[in-house]
Amino acid sequence: MRLFSHRVARDYGFAPNPFFNICTLATCKPEIRRVARVGDWVVGTGTAERKRADYLVYSMKVGETMSYDEYWSDGRFQQKKPNLRGSKKQAFGDNIYSRAPDGNNWHQLNSHHSFMNGAPNPANIANDTQTNRVLIGTEFAYWGGSGPLIPAKFRNFNGLDICAGRGHKSIFPEELVMAFADWFQKQGDRGYLGKPLDWARTP
Repeated sequence: MRLFSHRVARDYGFAPNPFFNICTLATCKPEIRRVARVGDWVVGTGTAERKRADYLVYSMKVGETMSYDEYWSDGRFQQKKPNLRGSKKQAFGDNIYSRAPDGNNWHQLNSHHSFMNGAPNPANIANDTQTNRVLIGTEFAYWGGSGPLIPAKFRNFNGLDICAGRGHKSIFPEELVMAFADWFQKQGDRGYLGKPLDWARTP
């Protein structure tokens, strides 16, 4: 069991997407999506720029992984296809990729990762699809902009800080990972618990 920690620089409920009772990481963080396995933990923390560096945004235990094609066609995740005319939960859907007719290129739905006019964004397509893998978890807590203060013991665990700077962190001793998992299990509350921080910036 490993733990992957990263900063959530843009918190719109898109990456991760915590809606409809399942937390998914389908875009951004290609390195984490490439190597995380079932049973691992993915933890997102706030940023200093938003005065949330000491707070959790979400924590998810990976329960399943699948390819974009599988995610696109799986009946459980049709609600996660974005509807920009729907609610904010619908607008920030992350089920946005399917194979183009040629079988090689990717089709990107009009979404948070497209251009403002709805056209596909090649830079986001290239970054997201470099790892053809979606992380899925039903055991999660997403606090968004109202997450709890990270316990001090995880900011200095034998000299290690659970919070990542740029990129992500994943080199943690088993003792820290087990301690975090135990702490999370004792929190009680699960699922979608608070609005994304950056929703205050959207209509």
